[in-house]
Amino acid sequence: MKAMLLKKFAPIDQNPLQLVDIPKPEPEPDEVLLRIKVCGVCHTDLHTVEGELPEVKPPIIPGHQVVGTVEKQGEKASRFREGDRLGVAWLYSSCTQCGYCCRENENLCESARFTGYHVNGGYAEYMVVPEKFAYDIPGIFSDEEAAPLLCAGIIGYRALRLSEIKPGQRLGLYGFGASAHVAIQVAVHWGCKVYVFSRSQEHRELAEKLGAVWSGTSKDEPPARMNSSIVFAPAGELVLDALRVLDKGGTVALAGIYMTPIPEMDYMKYLYHERTLRSVANATRQDGEELLKSQPRFLSGRPPRPSNWKKRIRPSSFSRRGRSAAPLSSRFQLKKFFKIWHNKEHVSQVRP
Repeated sequence: MKAMLLKKFAPIDQNPLQLVDIPKPEPEPDEVLLRIKVCGVCHTDLHTVEGELPEVKPPIIPGHQVVGTVEKQGEKASRFREGDRLGVAWLYSSCTQCGYCCRENENLCESARFTGYHVNGGYAEYMVVPEKFAYDIPGIFSDEEAAPLLCAGIIGYRALRLSEIKPGQRLGLYGFGASAHVAIQVAVHWGCKVYVFSRSQEHRELAEKLGAVWSGTSKDEPPARMNSSIVFAPAGELVLDALRVLDKGGTVALAGIYMTPIPEMDYMKYLYHERTLRSVANATRQDGEELLKSQPRFLSGRPPRPSNWKKRIRPSSFSRRGRSAAPLSSRFQLKKFFKIWHNKEHVSQVRP
């Protein structure tokens, strides 16, 4: 099979991913083999190939927003049938027996493995996955619509939960990339008043189309203090900006796997009055199941795009600057996409 393989960490400008032919994997007894139809591109993939995250050991195939069909089952796999359309997310497996797993925190399991990070992911024609950690994709979503939900959607949904936002309250979103544009749809559906902070005018306009009651930059003063906020952008200075306009007793959740250093802060100014600052680490299967099964009636279809969304975008730029990454038909066009990426040409979406 064809795959994009990371053999050595390097800046994306140095073409760290290589198109290779490798044997098609065989499923273990509790696994299924997927023929990949679409794999989304995530900011975490950029961190992975550039060596900014621990524990990654090349050679590895990145990609963790995977949609494919079952081509073969392991001898003990019985949850799905051949031809079923499944999704694979960031959490690839956990031990299922430790204290974290038993209290529904499998995302914190010491033995957890992550797709495209510890095990080969979706930048390929095929991949294997434990059947217990695969998602049945509702028919209401196309392949391209489902792929971003498997990471951007799931982590955004968990961040909402951990922010402790309640219906009718004010929610701040810092950065408006892939996760935020899904999270706002859920929050608006819950009846929350959403305030979006982004340096991009284009993203602020998109946020308002999706239901934001106000938008501005992180340095602007919103008309009211936030009850909860989520920081999606991996910029440490935004943490202080979010805490500065957080109401007493509020929570700021940090949704990124990576963040630049957080500046020193004044305790009385930023944290006192029972404000909470917490991280969001990965996600559980429950998060994914809830998002895909209970939310599709308002997440179906593509969200509104900026007026110039068809303008071609350089992948290294949209990854670094937090743009919503378009899903890619990896089985058909990985070679074309990464040739464009490596050559610094422009791309918005690659189709079969």
